Amino acid sequence: MKLSAGKIWGMRRMADANGLFKMTAVDQRPPIKNHIKDKLGLSEAPWSQVADFKKLLIEELQNESSAMLLDPHYAYPAGISVYSPARGLILTLEDSLFEDTPEGRLSSEINDWSVEKIKRIGGDAVKVLAWYRPDAGNQVCSKQKDFVARIGAACAKFDIPFVFELLVYPLAGDSEQTKDYIEMKSKKPELVLESVRAFAAADFGVDVFKLESPLPAKDVPGAGNEGSDEAQQWFDALGDAAGRPWVMLSAGAGMDEFRRVLTHAYAAGASGYLAGRAIWQAAFQRFPEWDSIRTELRSTGVPYMRDLNTLTDKAALPWQTHRCFAEDGLDIASSGAEFRVGYAGFEN
Repeated sequence: MKLSAGKIWGMRRMADANGLFKMTAVDQRPPIKNHIKDKLGLSEAPWSQVADFKKLLIEELQNESSAMLLDPHYAYPAGISVYSPARGLILTLEDSLFEDTPEGRLSSEINDWSVEKIKRIGGDAVKVLAWYRPDAGNQVCSKQKDFVARIGAACAKFDIPFVFELLVYPLAGDSEQTKDYIEMKSKKPELVLESVRAFAAADFGVDVFKLESPLPAKDVPGAGNEGSDEAQQWFDALGDAAGRPWVMLSAGAGMDEFRRVLTHAYAAGASGYLAGRAIWQAAFQRFPEWDSIRTELRSTGVPYMRDLNTLTDKAALPWQTHRCFAEDGLDIASSGAEFRVGYAGFEN
């Protein structure tokens, strides 16, 4: 696997000085909008309430983050004025609304939003979530692959890292039915692994995988507990399937659950996390009491992130040392030299 000069710079911007990803997601839309509208007894969450909550998350959590993931509807316009330029900036591209067909879900980009625009506003990386089931209808699987390949090609064109997220979801015949952005409690680890393998091919241009646990988070044991070795085998298989730097998502897992997930993921070669609700969900329960939300973030969210970051420092794999770069090595200096040579005509 080779990275261009622009992608290397974007990867470095997302990570800390040691090449570890400590990234906070505030791009969630349905999980935040639905909670706010329900709390206020409204049919739709007011833009200002959603935006103010995301701005608060940026203010309180950015100092513990190597990068943050923002959406263009709420988090970016409300929070960019307080966002630190010392932090990497990731922008989401996919629409939170998906098309549900009898054969499976179809993803799409946000209207009037693109990889090019993300690069133009200063984004360091593009993030895309695609719902995927390898056992969905052939036409759905084909369209989802075309969707991802198109974005991967655009990221290559505009020389920006592609962070790709996969989530297993229920098909029509499954007993567990949900349209929420939550983990399937009955998911099969084989489906997670097959999904990752499907998009690990070079054709899709994925630079970093953002992955869910192969096992339901509640079923992941602590290290050394009964079932830990079996669980570790699934995480090892996940890392093998990714074949490039990868991070874990929290998918609404609780704090203890997500920490156990990270412990296994780091033993399997993950390079960090890109998580949201595991960090700030407890504080969000205090909405609409804004002072209480801020206090809870400071008393619970920030210490939790520091705990995760200590674990990450101790056990995660720096992204630039991933074995996918072993054949040629990741030579940042050489990459810069190639860029200079390629643009030698601009030198004076």
